[in-house]
Amino acid sequence: MAKAEASVEELVGMIERGELRLPEMQRQYVWRSTRVRDLLDSLYRGYPSGAILLWETDEAVPLQEFAVTQQHNPYQSTRLLLDGQQRLTSLSAVIRGEPVKVRGRQRPIDLLFNLEHPDTLTSVTEVNEESNDDEDLVEDQADASEDELLKRFNEMTFVVATRKLEQLPQWVKVSEVFKTDSDAPFLKAAGISGFDDPKYEKYSQRLARLRAIRKYVYRMDVLERSLSYDEVTEIFVRVNSLGAKLRSSDLALAQITAKWKHSLQTFLEFQAECTKLGFDLELGIHLKNLMAFATGQSRFKTVTSLDLAALQKAWKESGDGMRFAINFLKSNVGIDSPALLSSPFLLIVLSYFGHRRGYQISAEEEAQLRTWTLIANAKGRFSRGSSETILDQDLSALKNDKPVQDLLDRLRSQVGRLDITPEELEGRNQRSALFKTMFMAFRAAGAKDWSSNLAIALDHSGAQHRLQFHHIFPKALLSKAGLTSREADDIANLAFIGGKTNRAISDKAPAQYLPPLIEKNHHSVMSQAIPNDPALLDTDSYKAFLVERRKLIAARLNEFLDSPSKAAISNAPGVVHATV
Repeated sequence: MAKAEASVEELVGMIERGELRLPEMQRQYVWRSTRVRDLLDSLYRGYPSGAILLWETDEAVPLQEFAVTQQHNPYQSTRLLLDGQQRLTSLSAVIRGEPVKVRGRQRPIDLLFNLEHPDTLTSVTEVNEESNDDEDLVEDQADASEDELLKRFNEMTFVVATRKLEQLPQWVKVSEVFKTDSDAPFLKAAGISGFDDPKYEKYSQRLARLRAIRKYVYRMDVLERSLSYDEVTEIFVRVNSLGAKLRSSDLALAQITAKWKHSLQTFLEFQAECTKLGFDLELGIHLKNLMAFATGQSRFKTVTSLDLAALQKAWKESGDGMRFAINFLKSNVGIDSPALLSSPFLLIVLSYFGHRRGYQISAEEEAQLRTWTLIANAKGRFSRGSSETILDQDLSALKNDKPVQDLLDRLRSQVGRLDITPEELEGRNQRSALFKTMFMAFRAAGAKDWSSNLAIALDHSGAQHRLQFHHIFPKALLSKAGLTSREADDIANLAFIGGKTNRAISDKAPAQYLPPLIEKNHHSVMSQAIPNDPALLDTDSYKAFLVERRKLIAARLNEFLDSPSKAAISNAPGVVHATV
């Protein structure tokens, strides 16, 4: 194995010219902007950033596209990037000022550089600079005041761009700095009028230091041409297994694509199909589903024992199963987005169940399966221990004579009672599985925004209508009363309304804003299980309010879990012929 060195600038140029390509075995680009921010911060400070692993080959190797644009490379000889994709793709996007392509969508990486950053590295409380669509059900706009956020931002060197920060003179766009070697536009925007300004030298030195990231030198390990694709795949898996850099699904993808050439495009096309159905899922979920169909269990440890024919057969069957699972969730259960799932593993269970039953399901089984799905989701079944072990137990149960009854029995033995008690809501917040079920229960009860009367939904367009979770007792109000942020985030203090309504209420006390809303729009407020007792709306009565609302929420949840009509389910007699 040869050793070499290359600067960031040289590596970015190789990517742009198409001289550095990605083999099919690589996972897709997955970094979020905050990870790129941290990488730039490390390089800016001269911290170590690992090595790059390449393979030079003349072999016709299956390739995939980088997340950034590349020119066509007319030469057969290719350098393939085996380790370092996330770093180099990120640096290429930022230095070239180009967006990255993630799951078919263009996404910019907009970072800002603080010309007034502290001279020494400071310990900064993490700032949530971008929403996490994969985990957050709805937005939260009440974490901190604008002044508090700005103070925390000012202690950082790089941040993910916001419109307000872009307007401040000390913040400059990182990609714009890399596009020119002239400091003049940035110094002028920062109010520097001449060489005698005390900030001139400091800002100029910092801009030069930022551009010096292009000269950062990476060590490269280059695998020899004599190695075969299978040998390189084994090296890739071993290197990443030892370093624990990739998830098991990423390593499995490498092993699968080594046996099934050009299969990645097949997987990505199906992933895009599911996205169009409203279920944008990680590729790893589809691969885990493939394993369930191929082996009857979900772990990737047996992937090496599967031959090409077995992989192709299992993939076709797992695709039919996933279509059934998505259709069942949307049409029979009322779950129309993965944001409402406590775990995507529920999809794998439903997928395998449909397959095992030949998609011929009786009305009794459908009702039981719906009940299991809702309760397993509400109780967070796959978060109560090893999720893969629990999934494998459920897959095993589906091979029995009464599969759905076995699923329910296993669930009952795990969580105890299958209904929701007020006590279960204590200490829960917006990260709880019950929070997702609470949204579905309120939606099924006809909950609407308290001002616009738009039914609550996850996909409203426009900032004023986009769904947010609202603190009935505002966090600022509770903070003044000596209550902690954790106490304020109690699930019994949360409701679902649009952004405009939430901003209009702001930090008003519930005793001030709720009575007029109840009088004007009684059903819209009461559909979210809010106590209608004025005595409970004073800050001093906050804990009593929580106790009473937990009772109301629990009753609403149980009504939703027990009543198919609440989820708009048609429970016709006979046999359900599910579409796949």
